[in-house]
Amino acid sequence: MFARAVGVIGTGYVGLTTGACLASLGHRVVCADIDENKINRLRQGDPVIREDGLAELVTEGIASGRLSFAVGAAAALAELAAEGTPAEVVFLCVPTPMGVGGVADLSAVEAVIEETRATLPTGCVVVNKSTVPVGTSVRTAELLDRADVGVVSNPEFLREGSAVHDFLHPDRIVVGSEQQDAAERVAALYARLGAPTVLTDAASAEMIKYAANCFLAMKLSYVNAIAELCERLDADVTDVTEGIGYDRRIGQSFLSPGPGWGGSCLPKDTHALLQVSDSVDFEFRLLRATIDTNIRQYQRMVDKIRLAVTGRRTGSLSRRRIALLGLTFKAGTDDLRNSPALDVAALLRQAGAELVAYDPAVDASDPRIDQNLVLVSDDPYVAAKNAEAVVVLTEWPEFRTLDWSRMAEQMDTPRVIDTRNLLDRDVLRRSAVEWVGLGRRAA
Repeated sequence: MFARAVGVIGTGYVGLTTGACLASLGHRVVCADIDENKINRLRQGDPVIREDGLAELVTEGIASGRLSFAVGAAAALAELAAEGTPAEVVFLCVPTPMGVGGVADLSAVEAVIEETRATLPTGCVVVNKSTVPVGTSVRTAELLDRADVGVVSNPEFLREGSAVHDFLHPDRIVVGSEQQDAAERVAALYARLGAPTVLTDAASAEMIKYAANCFLAMKLSYVNAIAELCERLDADVTDVTEGIGYDRRIGQSFLSPGPGWGGSCLPKDTHALLQVSDSVDFEFRLLRATIDTNIRQYQRMVDKIRLAVTGRRTGSLSRRRIALLGLTFKAGTDDLRNSPALDVAALLRQAGAELVAYDPAVDASDPRIDQNLVLVSDDPYVAAKNAEAVVVLTEWPEFRTLDWSRMAEQMDTPRVIDTRNLLDRDVLRRSAVEWVGLGRRAA
């Protein structure tokens, strides 16, 4: 006997992870998407997206009969109804991308509401799982116009690359609604996880997600600024972040400098909160500075590369061949959305550099890559051939285990600019490779 009947609308990182994990907790779940090809692949156990542990959960869910897939939200509701178990909870996990002026685009959410409004079972609960602006739960209730259907905000806190782990081992569960029974019903779905649960109103739940992501973005911009300051003062950012990270008020996470922050969440959420702040006449200067610092970080990486390659801060990169290690916005995912690696690549290309890249999650024929921007190789040693520098832009662990003596042999100039401080500079020194890190003292 299944615990609860659940519909999940949308099968991206959030939707598919939510559906597969809820099925693993014993619930009957139907995941829906408008992409028929994607649904057919999911029915065969292919999760489509790269996410550790997700394929196993999808396969197990299908085999157990707890997880299935449907084309369209209405079809998902109909499938559950046909089994005699009408949907008790329906999660909206559709995209809410950044629109004009930084405003979140809710057109997909509104389309699902329009499609399902008349067929939602009496007494079910509609849950906004996607990141949405404060006030969306109220707007959802207005569009539904169904007094017999509850509306709840239950924001996700999943990191790409570790989404399954994050779902099954959450720091907290946040559930917000003006209807206590609806909120408690959604919270009960997660009971087996034993996580702290924050029951609040819908607006506060929506705000919690933005507040959390924007704080993390500020922390990353802060540490990137500290890394630059370390370079100017001959301090070592690795020792500095270790020293401050032991402070329990600060913590160790999100203290690694890099080429900038990106992905599908932080850029979208920071701009959305900034837009919301502007709409209520609040000048959120700290958040604006966070975004500006991040944009500046891309150019700072180019300046570091320029100095390393030419020996001058104003040297020309025209026709200089540079190899890039990493294109995805972080390791463990194949997501290229708002990747700082691509932002840095665009600036290098604009400066005239010739770029070749290697990323374990991006193949040479990937249609998402503009071949006029960067050529992609399926082999890191081929990518490094005749390069005047290798630039590490994504923190893939396998880059640490490359044969750096072999890499040096391929390069015109054995030089690495490591924007993630990922590599062991002693290993590179033994391989006769010059190493330039971020905020690190010269060895």
